[in-house]
Amino acid sequence: MKHLQTGTLLAATLSTGLMAGLFAAFAYSVMPGLARSSDHTLVEAMQAINKAIINPVFMFPFLGSIPLLGLTVVLAWRGHGRPALPWLIAALALYLVAFAVTSGVSVPLNDELAHAGDPDHIKDLETVRVHFEAKWVTWNIVRALLHTGAFACLAWALIVYGAHRLQENTSTNASSQTPAPDFHASAFGLRDAADQADLDRKREASHHAHDGFLHAAGQQMLRRHDFNPAERTSTNGT
Repeated sequence: MKHLQTGTLLAATLSTGLMAGLFAAFAYSVMPGLARSSDHTLVEAMQAINKAIINPVFMFPFLGSIPLLGLTVVLAWRGHGRPALPWLIAALALYLVAFAVTSGVSVPLNDELAHAGDPDHIKDLETVRVHFEAKWVTWNIVRALLHTGAFACLAWALIVYGAHRLQENTSTNASSQTPAPDFHASAFGLRDAADQADLDRKREASHHAHDGFLHAAGQQMLRRHDFNPAERTSTNGT
């Protein structure tokens, strides 16, 4: 589950970033360049671009980002990425709005430009350009910002998810490395304590016996001194 969640999040971030970069490139490079060109050049170039861009390299990340983002939300809700969930939901919402802009505004404008026909046979190229250019450029900037916002949310979600995974792994490693209680050591400790107590009792008994022996010997010497007739006669004679 964790590997699937990580892989899906990375894939969604990559595909969303590709879309953000594509539409941003149109906003700050392609369209400003065509704005400096003639009416014929702009119409011809945009018709050619709109035909060429319908290919698997574009369609896969453009359409595939939506199920990928939906899957990241589901996996985060059911898995280990709850802290990143708000950012994933925000990314999905922004991408859906950007997709709606492309489907509802940009694609119809592209279709109208294609239906205008061959630029060499269009009588009023200026009118075709005016009807297409300003609106297309404005809404392309909008969708570029939306895709960039979705990419930023996913990038931050990756950071939050990675930090959460690191914290989980650290906690798991710390708990696995906690030493288990050493019952054998405890048993030996109790045995050592019992042996020490027994030794102390023996020492105390030995001290008592030694003191008793000295006391008895002293009493015996006193009795011999008091009741020895030879010693008493010698003392009286003196």
